[in-house]
Amino acid sequence: MTKTTIARISVVCIALSILGGCANTIKGMGQDAANTVNATESAGQNIAGAAQ
Repeated sequence: MTKTTIARISVVCIALSILGGCANTIKGMGQDAANTVNATESAGQNIAGAAQ
């Protein structure tokens, strides 16, 4: 597997973990979605920086 593939799989796993955290209310789901976007963006930036 290439670094890009591993990075994508990692980002998906992180996103699923965050979404599974507290999706029991609409408010909680909204917060989880926002956190997922932030975590995914941060992970992408970290991976992009590491690849350079």
